[in-house]
Amino acid sequence: MSALRRILIVEDEPLISMMLEDFIDALDREVAGAADNVAGAIALIDQGGIDAAILDVNLRAGEQSWPVAERLTQDGIPFILATGGAGDMIAEPFRGRPILSKPFTMDGVERALDGLA
Repeated sequence: MSALRRILIVEDEPLISMMLEDFIDALDREVAGAADNVAGAIALIDQGGIDAAILDVNLRAGEQSWPVAERLTQDGIPFILATGGAGDMIAEPFRGRPILSKPFTMDGVERALDGLA
C-alpha cells in the first residue's frame, strides 16, 4: 500500500470530482480536499496534509491548473495530470508528469496513484 494516502482533487466537473472521491475512498485512501479552481486548490495546499494530487488540466472559464502544478512541485508533492486531450496540451515543464486519461476507471486511478509512490 502506498504511503500517499491523502489525495487532493482539482476538478471542475462535480460528477467527475465525486467519482474520483468514491474511487479514492474505495482504494482505501483519503480525500484531502477537492477544489474546482486554482485559488481553492492553493488554499487547500496552504492548509497542508496533502500527500499527492490529481489535477484536471483544464478548469472552468478557461483556467488551467498550471499554478497548482507549480506550487505542488515547489512543495515536493507528487501529482497526476488528468486530461481528456492529447499530450501536447500539457505545459512544457510538466510533460514528464504522469497522465490520467479521461474517462477514468478505478483501475486507472489506482495504477496512477501507485505509480507516484
